[in-house]
Amino acid sequence: MLGPVLRAVRRSWHVYPVGVLSGLGFDTATEVGVLGIAVAQSPAGVPALYILVFPALFTAGRTFIDTADGVLMQGAYSWALIDPARRQWYNLTITAASVVVALLIGLVEARALIGGKLGLRGGIWPMVATMNDSMGRMGFLVVGLFVLVWGGSAVAYWRVAASSAQSERRASGN
Repeated sequence: MLGPVLRAVRRSWHVYPVGVLSGLGFDTATEVGVLGIAVAQSPAGVPALYILVFPALFTAGRTFIDTADGVLMQGAYSWALIDPARRQWYNLTITAASVVVALLIGLVEARALIGGKLGLRGGIWPMVATMNDSMGRMGFLVVGLFVLVWGGSAVAYWRVAASSAQSERRASGN
């Protein structure tokens, strides 16, 4: 279904319009919340133009982040596709990082839900509640984790490639 759209992306800057469309097309819980806050201000006599500021800012921020993500991922995949070994190494590390992030967020959410429903207060439960309340900060940590994983993958690949080249030179007698 997406073949024609994907074939249209031939250069890195072609990802920008895809990111813009992606940022404009998402209906997330955050967007619904922002729209709810905006609508709640209507009975207070706030002009309609002011009410639309929050959804417009959300759309602008989402468009920027999704576009930046698209451009960065396109660059990372271009780097990874140069060599089959590099692609396998990159896919392995990104998949592992994705699993770790999904498990971390799922565990924090599940523990917060369990702790909240059962009224648990002592031990690790205050820390779990704090982590659950600061998911925005965790988002920054996730981005940092992916940057570190990509950088670590690149360093590990270059080390393996350099040692392979050195072994080949030794084997050939040079």
